[in-house]
Amino acid sequence: MILFLIYLLLFAALAGCFLFAGRAFLAWVVPTALAFLGWWFSTPTMALFVPALCLFVAAVIFVGSPFLRRRFVTGTVMKKLGAAMPTMSETERVALEAGSVWWDGELFSGKPNWKSVFDFQVQPLNAEERAFLDGPVEELCAMLDDFQIQQDQDLPPEVWSFLKEHRFFGMIIPKEHGGLGFSGAAHSAVVTRLSSASVAASVTVMVPNSLGPAELLLHYGTDEQKEYYLHRLAAGEEIPCFALTEPNAGSDAASISSNGIVCHGTFDGKDVVGIRLNWNKRYITLSPIATVLGLAFQLRDPEAILGDQEDLGITCALIPHDLPGVELGKRHDPLQIPFLNGPTVGEDVFIPLDFIIGGQAQAGKGWLMLMQCLAAGRGISLPSLSTGAAQIATRTVGTYGNIREQFNVPIGAFEGIDERIARIAGLTYSMNATRVLSAAAVDAGHKPAVISAIAKHYMTELMRVTINDAMDVQAGAAICRGPRNVLAGAYSAIPVGITVEGANILTRTLIIYGQGAIRCHPYIQEQMAAIAENDLRRFDRAFFCHAGFTTSNLFRAFVYGMTNGRPLRSSETGLPATYLAQLQRYSAAFVTLSDVAMGVLGGALKRKEKISGRFADALGWMYLCTATLKHFRDCGSKKAEEPLLQWSCEYGLYQVEQALLGVLDNFPVRPLAWGLRRLCFPLGARRRLPSDRLGSQVSRAVLSDKELLESLSGDIYMPPADRAGLGALNAAADKARAALLVKKIVSDAVRAKKLDKQPRATLYTRALEADVITRDELATIEAANEARNDAVQVDAFGAPREQRTGVHATS
Repeated sequence: MILFLIYLLLFAALAGCFLFAGRAFLAWVVPTALAFLGWWFSTPTMALFVPALCLFVAAVIFVGSPFLRRRFVTGTVMKKLGAAMPTMSETERVALEAGSVWWDGELFSGKPNWKSVFDFQVQPLNAEERAFLDGPVEELCAMLDDFQIQQDQDLPPEVWSFLKEHRFFGMIIPKEHGGLGFSGAAHSAVVTRLSSASVAASVTVMVPNSLGPAELLLHYGTDEQKEYYLHRLAAGEEIPCFALTEPNAGSDAASISSNGIVCHGTFDGKDVVGIRLNWNKRYITLSPIATVLGLAFQLRDPEAILGDQEDLGITCALIPHDLPGVELGKRHDPLQIPFLNGPTVGEDVFIPLDFIIGGQAQAGKGWLMLMQCLAAGRGISLPSLSTGAAQIATRTVGTYGNIREQFNVPIGAFEGIDERIARIAGLTYSMNATRVLSAAAVDAGHKPAVISAIAKHYMTELMRVTINDAMDVQAGAAICRGPRNVLAGAYSAIPVGITVEGANILTRTLIIYGQGAIRCHPYIQEQMAAIAENDLRRFDRAFFCHAGFTTSNLFRAFVYGMTNGRPLRSSETGLPATYLAQLQRYSAAFVTLSDVAMGVLGGALKRKEKISGRFADALGWMYLCTATLKHFRDCGSKKAEEPLLQWSCEYGLYQVEQALLGVLDNFPVRPLAWGLRRLCFPLGARRRLPSDRLGSQVSRAVLSDKELLESLSGDIYMPPADRAGLGALNAAADKARAALLVKKIVSDAVRAKKLDKQPRATLYTRALEADVITRDELATIEAANEARNDAVQVDAFGAPREQRTGVHATS
């Protein structure tokens, strides 16, 4: 009996090795074959041995024979899955297939190839890009007075001229077309820095360099269109906008009702085939001053002028602003953030066919064009703006926590403040890492649609967290607008970032997981395509590979759950190795639960938005943790950054685990959820939020280590010391640090009974009189106190009481 148990364990271990390696077929064939071999050598009873062996051989032949599988199994399965599969419109199919799969596909594998992401080279800015960032971008930031811009509700004329002169609107346009030809990384760096000086200026610059006429022309425009428009766009001679959103088509952009009818008409005195357009758009950035309008509309050809297809589909065209029937100029007021944004209406506007971006050949292909361009651009602009805001929050609390005192103690020493500073710093570290990695992926030629959606959603959400925390730390100073207020602009802009380029609620519940589950999974899209094409051979191959994939991941998830993420083959050591093991574990659990959810719920999963949203959270935070680990490694694995790495990963991994447990807690098939919990979390929930001790370590480092603080917020614009706001705060913090040594000398003298602690107002003067400090040291203290008192003031407006007139001035 003991020998039998030993053999059983050995065979189970062998099967487990094959399963762990992803060889599900061999996992049962090889151990069973060896068992039969052992049985043969033990002189079996042939009456039992032969039938058992025949059954085994038959099973191997059946499972291993595609012909037999198709004949008896997969044909029926394909029909049932096809009947259960939800209908998919052409616009949904195009959106699903947009972009490319990158690291998100590895996270969907259950066994990510960590070497591939760590070996991926993040290219630094080249000399020209760095010179632009340190030159014109710094000059522009110095010109921006965000409070005055808010009062005027527009950028000053000299700023508009500077933007055009230095080709800020042509960063993504190649040099041969008059642009700067910058990388995605440079685009990201410029937006990050500008956003720290003025959100309005940042949005004004980023929109022409994101999804819009320039991007669409570069990828799809005719040679004539590129030649005419790109130089003008790069030089600011043409101001572009792109009109997609409508009153009844926001996140559901495919439902746009703006329409164009192919017809004959007159343009510039010539009879031509063209399009008669009518549209009603809103929330269009730069539309109030745009000279060329990119327009998305439904194109129809009822007279069959172009062919026998009446409904051609969504089309994109370029519309000069001065055509008859075009209405531009009105403005929205997006929470008083003064970037130019407004509606546009077109009534009976006639354009020639060659105004279609790409010409007649691209008629009806506008949705594909938009989805392909959005797949990359969404991962740069808003994530960069959000990172700039987070870095502003970090620099603000890192200085304010030292210079603002309550009860004769810097507020950074209070645990309540300490907790907020740690969260701001830890999230900023992850956000910047994600910004850098996402832009680098675009520069490498990827169009990572799912990762771009992750970056957009989670970075704008974390902007909300970091800015709100910083507002709480600054308290009253943060709610009084004026030149001294560093945070008000970013705070007002939070809902804007969360709303545009796909509202975050739908981005989370429908795009990240809805697209990712099909696009990033190694077999789902292949099976769907096989069903759509009624290709049984293709479906059989994908289905049985998927079955083996799921079985292997179930086993892998259990092993990782029992061993807390090990075994993991990686060259990393220390903290990175610990967190990689955890990510490996959660990747296996994530794809296991995902496979089960898709298999059991089928098309109904599309409507289970709360469950799909939790899957999105798990995938999103796994990506943020990956970016954080890579950033730490790429920056030299600095000892000073270890607390930030630890806090960020502890926080992110907790979010991953909570998301997966949330799926199980709310999975509609309760017995199955109970079993999956025992498989994926056999030892229960293990993650905790970062400890108070770790948070204090991060907070103290940010408050005391100037080099670390500058590294965390090194991508923002730092105003001069004589400028109200961040410049004055930073200067005061420098003087406060210089005074620390003098304060320690005086404190030591008080403890040694050489000085009386009270009265505190004369402590340092008495220290000078007692020769405890020198006159220069007293001057250092006085300079620090003066700078601190000035920096913590808030703006107040209006004439003194005695100069006012009227009833409120009398007493």
